[in-house]
Amino acid sequence: DDDGTATALDLPGPDEAPVGPALLLAALRRAGATSARLVLPVPGDVRGLGGKGPLSTCALRSGEALVIPSVHVGMVPKIVADGVMRWTVFDLPSSNGLEHIPISEAEHGLGAALREATAALASLDVAKHRPNVRKEITDLATANSTLPWPDAMPPRSLRVLQRAAEVDAILSVARSDSPGGAMSASAISARTEALRPVSEAVRRARC
Repeated sequence: DDDGTATALDLPGPDEAPVGPALLLAALRRAGATSARLVLPVPGDVRGLGGKGPLSTCALRSGEALVIPSVHVGMVPKIVADGVMRWTVFDLPSSNGLEHIPISEAEHGLGAALREATAALASLDVAKHRPNVRKEITDLATANSTLPWPDAMPPRSLRVLQRAAEVDAILSVARSDSPGGAMSASAISARTEALRPVSEAVRRARC
């Protein structure tokens, strides 16, 4: 994204032709990269992206980023053609706020957030009956969980990702359910607040 980062990593600058991923990986290895972390930013929460700047702005548009604190860079993917993904490398001023979530905590958080949201939605009387809602949720969850994970994926990690896909499907259906004219603005706001911790739990579990 900037000439300084390009020079430090010996990668093409913003006005030059991009290179293949093998050269990017080689550049990161030369720089001493040891590990990377997934960040799924949303408006109001760009923790781990170094605060306001080009990286967080681009990552918010994409909804995802990869940060490598050991070499002070962040990378954001973008689909530019069918089957073609382009990564842009940014300077990472700091990785403050980037937290490690133990998988047991992520798994527990998913279940707890879902129970709380279910109770809140029921008490607000906004969990309306919807024809074929179970099929909608199943179809969405299946589409989100049938990704080509590596064969060596730990079973528990895979289970948490699949559970996150199921919960995310419920979120999608709940958000797309038109409240209708009978629901007040305050009830709509309350439903949004009830779903917020569930969305956060899905993000934490996926990270």
